[in-house]
Amino acid sequence: MTKMLVRIRPSLIALPFHRVFTRPLVEIDGIEREAAWGTTEIPVGAGEHQLAVYFRYRGQRTARLGLGRKDFTVDGSIPELRVTAELGPRNGSAFRVVIG
Repeated sequence: MTKMLVRIRPSLIALPFHRVFTRPLVEIDGIEREAAWGTTEIPVGAGEHQLAVYFRYRGQRTARLGLGRKDFTVDGSIPELRVTAELGPRNGSAFRVVIG
């Protein structure tokens, strides 16, 4: 297993709003996981994967706002994989996902 560290952050302008009213989520290969604004650790096995990062307003159950996606491959040779997901400053911005 490789430890994937996903750093999720909104723009500095919207940071106070998002910390109070929204929550980020990470989906790997169709499996949704609650995350935190900051760093979330998720174990991933070797192989090809699909990553999605999005947020919801508190109380919502199905929305996928700011959706950012990235495909990646884990070969098992590294113990840790770092991912950064940054949300843009405008309402309707999507996450920009960078792996590595």
